[in-house]
Amino acid sequence: MTAPRLEIDLDKIHHNARTLVDRLGPHGISVTGVTKAALGAPEIAAALVRGGVKVLGDSRIANIRTMRKAGITVPMMLVRSPMLSQVKEVVAQADLSVNTELDVVSEISRAALAARRTHGVVLMVELGDLREGIMPGDLEPFVHAMLDFPGVALKGIGTNLACRSGVVPDARNMAELSTLADSIDATFGQRLRRQLGSAAGSGLEIVSGGNSANLQWALSGGDTGRINDLRLGEAILLGCDPLHRQPIDGLHTDTFTLIAEVIETKVKPSKPWGEFGQTAFGEVSNLATDQLSDPVTERDRTTQTILALGRQDIDPEGLLPPAGIEILGASSDHLVVDSGCGGLSVGAEIRFQLNYSALVRAMTSPFVAQVMKAASLPMPTLMH
Repeated sequence: MTAPRLEIDLDKIHHNARTLVDRLGPHGISVTGVTKAALGAPEIAAALVRGGVKVLGDSRIANIRTMRKAGITVPMMLVRSPMLSQVKEVVAQADLSVNTELDVVSEISRAALAARRTHGVVLMVELGDLREGIMPGDLEPFVHAMLDFPGVALKGIGTNLACRSGVVPDARNMAELSTLADSIDATFGQRLRRQLGSAAGSGLEIVSGGNSANLQWALSGGDTGRINDLRLGEAILLGCDPLHRQPIDGLHTDTFTLIAEVIETKVKPSKPWGEFGQTAFGEVSNLATDQLSDPVTERDRTTQTILALGRQDIDPEGLLPPAGIEILGASSDHLVVDSGCGGLSVGAEIRFQLNYSALVRAMTSPFVAQVMKAASLPMPTLMH
């Protein structure tokens, strides 16, 4: 079978989704399943939906379009602020989007009216991580202005933590988000109920506390306040907690396996020789030493193996090799490993586990095939 390739266990993804949906449900929190690391793969989206996920979220409208074309019909949310250049397609493909700019909401309003649709908006609030978000003090004026726009409906508010700066979701910032939701309801509740209809109840339908980094807080047994939604990607896809990259009890961490093929294996000196400059990626090699006078007779040798896989395909720092294999470095197209005393033959395959960074890179590389596996499928499905 072709390499490099990702083997994707859909049954394990389904298990992870179902487990988290069931754990969060008693706390009044639903799951928005985030598919951006999966490149909107319809098979993975379907596994999330079978696992109880009611809404899918993605940061790329192209991924949402892919899932729509494949027949995925659940509500979908664009979880990155829409670009003005894509507003028409956002309205056409997504049911909801997160927003922070009135100019964008205004254009969404125009596009929604032209399409004779109503587009849901979730306003993102800045609570310390310094990524996207309206400052808390500016939220009410923003809501006041956007409620005058036809064709858009304020569905809720949300925040994002632990992404850019690593700020931990905790009782303090989650309580602040709940307080902001209460304030919006108290100030604009009557208008929200008219806008959203009688099903809206007390006002905002969605108070989205954040991402997979919120799980520790959400499942700690404390008061979750108004938070009723989490946007989960990494926890479902990789079964780990993003705050500390630790496995989550009861979840599979081997849902994705990357397989790469050996294209060279030779005994070589363990250190380079010659005059040193920057590498192809602007780094200074930590192996750079004074020039070796006689590399041929140098005693410090290793069995160096090269795999047909590079930085164009993966983040090498995000790969976990099997026992006995050490990653030495990578260029655009080559991954160099130390295979120990027993060299690997050309054509042999090595299996790696991945972290989130390596997964995102591998899923978006056109040179890494994807093999979907599930007990319900008689044969693996090969995708490019």
